[in-house]
Amino acid sequence: MNTPSPAAADKAFEPEFVAGLTRLFEERIVFNKVLGLKLIELTGERVRCRIDMREELIGHFQHQRLHGGVISATLDACGGMAVMAAIGARHMTEAPEQRLARFLKLGTIDLRVDYLRPGLGEHFIASAEVMRLGSRVASTRMAFHGADGSLLSTGAAAYIVS
Repeated sequence: MNTPSPAAADKAFEPEFVAGLTRLFEERIVFNKVLGLKLIELTGERVRCRIDMREELIGHFQHQRLHGGVISATLDACGGMAVMAAIGARHMTEAPEQRLARFLKLGTIDLRVDYLRPGLGEHFIASAEVMRLGSRVASTRMAFHGADGSLLSTGAAAYIVS
């Protein structure tokens, strides 16, 4: 089975699972905290997060553009969270604590980012979906949008899951 079953995908995550993943994403992964990443949507099929523009994130001082490394790190973090959510959806029969413990071995093994437009704006939205969830490797597709909805960057990544 490559993706969560339809029954698992239709079932909403428990509040304690969502709280645990949110705490992991926003606080325990310290670099995400430094970036200011906030989880705004979490389902078994899709994850969305938000990042607000701050002076510390500027890459081009004259044009006040978001640093490309911030964009790639955001896409990577969002893709990894999508994999965590897909794993959580696949194992809905387990207790939330058991599912949260499954993420200890998750890591990025490949990341590609295409920068399409400059990162200008007050905030940005990144989204990710899992294209394939295997027993060892997961593949994701990500997008990075400006506050006006314009597509600024796209990404694809592979994650080790076992």
